[in-house]
Amino acid sequence: MPADSSFLLPPASLQIVYDSMTGNVRRFAAGVQALAEGTPGTRVEVLDLRKAVPSGNFLLMTYTFGSGGVPETTARFLAEHAAGLRGVVSSGSFHWGANFGRAGDHISERYGVPLVARINKSGTAADRQTVAAWLTEQCRNTLARPTGFEDMRSAYGTLD
Repeated sequence: MPADSSFLLPPASLQIVYDSMTGNVRRFAAGVQALAEGTPGTRVEVLDLRKAVPSGNFLLMTYTFGSGGVPETTARFLAEHAAGLRGVVSSGSFHWGANFGRAGDHISERYGVPLVARINKSGTAADRQTVAAWLTEQCRNTLARPTGFEDMRSAYGTLD
């Protein structure tokens, strides 16, 4: 009997929203997308925060400005869209020493989300793999958690 496609779950999706000044973060986001989408059941959309608005949960990728600051464009974006923020990746350059990728630390602390990775410039293959694995896990968690049932409890305080 052929499988009925109406019973197949749609791919779970998470968006990557990026802010890039030199193109390093944009290239990193595209590389992570390619790796994550190689995993069955995972769909990743990449959006430039200067041109698009996320429609759901997202991983933010941004650069670090100056000696450890959050770029103004990233800060303005988060002021309006932080509700969907699930994690952050920050780019920087090793030559900044202790301030390398500090924008991610600031965002992580302020919004209570994990700093998924701190990357040097456009990152390495290992960095892309780490972030793609995190995205894949987030998508799996989304599929495992049915929507609309988060607060349903029986009279005994548990899900039945």
